[in-house]
Amino acid sequence: MSNKLEICDCTLRDGGYYTNWDFEENLVKMYFKAMNDLPAITHIEIGYRSKPMDEYYGEYFYCPEHVLKMAKDLCPEKQIAVMLNEKDTKIEDLDELLLPYKNYIDLVRTAVAPANLERAAKLGKALKNMGFKVAFNLMYMSKWADDVEFIKKLNQLEGEVDYIYMVDSFGGVYPDDVKNALKRIKKEVNIPVGFHGHNNMELGLANSLTAIENGCDIIDATITGMGRGAGNLKTELLLTSLNSKELIYVDFNKLNPVVVEFEKMQKDYLWGTSLPYMISGAYSLPQKDVMSWISKRRYTTESIINALQNRKNNLSDNHKVSVLKNEPAVNNVVIVGGGPNAQKHAHALKLFCKKYPETVLIHAGSRFVETFNNLPNQQFYCLLGAEGYKLQGALPNLNLENIKCILEPSPRKMGTILPDEMIDKTFELTEINFIKNYPDSLLTIAFQLSKDLGSEEVYLFGLDGYDMKTDEQMVEVSKENQFLVNEFINTGNVVTSLTPSNYQGFNTISIYSKL
Repeated sequence: MSNKLEICDCTLRDGGYYTNWDFEENLVKMYFKAMNDLPAITHIEIGYRSKPMDEYYGEYFYCPEHVLKMAKDLCPEKQIAVMLNEKDTKIEDLDELLLPYKNYIDLVRTAVAPANLERAAKLGKALKNMGFKVAFNLMYMSKWADDVEFIKKLNQLEGEVDYIYMVDSFGGVYPDDVKNALKRIKKEVNIPVGFHGHNNMELGLANSLTAIENGCDIIDATITGMGRGAGNLKTELLLTSLNSKELIYVDFNKLNPVVVEFEKMQKDYLWGTSLPYMISGAYSLPQKDVMSWISKRRYTTESIINALQNRKNNLSDNHKVSVLKNEPAVNNVVIVGGGPNAQKHAHALKLFCKKYPETVLIHAGSRFVETFNNLPNQQFYCLLGAEGYKLQGALPNLNLENIKCILEPSPRKMGTILPDEMIDKTFELTEINFIKNYPDSLLTIAFQLSKDLGSEEVYLFGLDGYDMKTDEQMVEVSKENQFLVNEFINTGNVVTSLTPSNYQGFNTISIYSKL
């Protein structure tokens, strides 16, 4: 290990992907104090400097002057770093973004896609001319680590940047990859090299130690590994490892309090690796989508894995099914939701269906398919994500005579999960035309199907909605469902609920008044 090894903690910048770059002030001050009291930490990357965006991003996405000043005041011995997104930053933006804050910023790091290296080199030169130290974080390491011709192009950065970072964007490189890439870079370029490892395969520490052993000059890490997707090498783990080898000194009493606070946050935000992240890392698949799928908890692990396997195999979808067409027009449909009222009033819906056998049931999910089996009515099961897995468990008890499964139009971004027994009974919609930019939702499919069937009236049953005391994900789903209801009604469809509902915009009557 070099005696000049530097460590950059980038918790606030990389961890901001989970908090939308908002952090409580007391937590930040505790963090800065801990960083200042740890001699092994040489750099602190506190966030982005960004041009105004159309959607909301928090304080550490912009790092206004008061944030920069606080970091410098509380960490006077440390190098303060900020990140620029190269693809969003032009040379003419630099005066506004950075020039007024030269007294606070020591290092400017830029996230650079390999394809944009030549353009980025001009930006790096402009940053050097302004008097900043410059680091280029070269993304997608697994894509270019063996590309000798690309590595030779790094020569153009000599004198223009102070660090070249190998960024394991997908979290899928192995120690030998790190070792070999370092050798190639150091053979071609006389610029200090850094390593930024993601932890999809839980190789963040092994890769970083390999990098250090092979002459890497600076290593990135974050408290508790907080960072985009599966997260990063844990700062506390790196410091513990180096301390055990007597390569650095760590006062763990200074480190522990801030680790404890971030561990509390981790229980809410759930960063860290999982099987979907492992798959995305192993096959160099973008983890941006995986992070979105997991953090919103909209999709099950099974559906995420299915989507990743399709990408790995370059498939737009893993099932092709026929388009639903030539269905006879119906007078009315009942869309069965998954709320408690569907179970509570199930006996009433069974009586309703027997009284009106021409009524079609559309199940927005598979939760109550067994409850309403063996009715004379035509029934459709809307499937999305892993609903097919849920349906599999009910199949032994189902009479499939009047049953069809319905999918959204292809290609389906999460792929298609179907029980083998239902493949011949499954159809996809031609299009979703009652709404633009529709969300992935079982209710989207149910509304479009009822429209395609020409139903004169759409009844809702068990579409209860959620109150504002439920968790954030359910509140989001509730808002989304209300949006779908509004759009469906605005296109001329008549909607009536047969059970109590928290949704608005339609009439509610009692199913018992119809019996």
